[in-house]
Amino acid sequence: MEPGNDTKISEFLLLGLSEAPELQPLIFGLFLSMYLITVCGNLLIILATTSDSHLHTPMYFFLSNLSLADICFTSTTIPKMLVNIQTQSKTITYAGCITQMFFFLLFAVVDDFLLTVMAYDRYVAICHPLYYSVIMYPWFCGQLALASWTIGALHALLHSLMALWLSFCTHAEIPHFYCDLSKLVHLACSDSFLNNVVTYFASVLLGGGPFTGILYSYCKIVFSIHAIPSVQGKRKAFSTCASHLLVVSLFYGTSLGVYLSAGATHSSLSSGAASVMFTVVIPMLNPFIYSLRNKDIKRALKRLSRGRSKRSNFSAIE
Repeated sequence: MEPGNDTKISEFLLLGLSEAPELQPLIFGLFLSMYLITVCGNLLIILATTSDSHLHTPMYFFLSNLSLADICFTSTTIPKMLVNIQTQSKTITYAGCITQMFFFLLFAVVDDFLLTVMAYDRYVAICHPLYYSVIMYPWFCGQLALASWTIGALHALLHSLMALWLSFCTHAEIPHFYCDLSKLVHLACSDSFLNNVVTYFASVLLGGGPFTGILYSYCKIVFSIHAIPSVQGKRKAFSTCASHLLVVSLFYGTSLGVYLSAGATHSSLSSGAASVMFTVVIPMLNPFIYSLRNKDIKRALKRLSRGRSKRSNFSAIE
């Protein structure tokens, strides 16, 4: 590979989802709405889980970390896209593109590992309930969360440093609304064989490994639930992991769609649709999935809203 200081371009062009001028206001309004819903929804989950002492448990600790990662994940791509639409500019600097790619990879892997850790938490809670407090003690939960963030940072740093060694010549158009790793490597005019190899093995290791762990955890959970004699007990046990299972299905389903569509073509409509689902829709849906089916979250949100209304009334009286 040639060193990165041979790069002959200073910026890239993000072509976005559509080049039709009449669709830009619609795209801007739609993505701005989804971004605001994502940020507000996940912030409410974080506030609810941190302010309510009843939710200071491992499951909600990991959920608050997931909500934080979702906010950061969406903020990595959507604001730049909205600014480009508003200013009618498609450019992103070389440094900005590498930086965006770094944080995109970071938060994607953090999401992946946090979902795995949450599956392990449900496995311990259902399969080993008597030892739950012993196994999932606060220090260990903190170490699991820290490991998720650390692995994500190391993975993103590896790909970003390798991308810096690529040379880019004249084809600076990225057929996407953010700096996607596969499309960036595809644009390089220097040898990118090592980048492709590392990307493949990282996908297998960091995608297949956590997914295998989740499958193993849920296989054990299913066997444990099947052994519960009462129907009510089975429903209660299943309800504790139903929301997580739905989020896992959406996350891996859309990420697989992004991977397959990126491998098939670099400018297809399916690639853009899968990426929108993965980067915007899933982080937006997560707060609704966890709150609508969770009585504890609903109760905490009601306490939070009542507390704010009392403070506003008290301020008005003063």
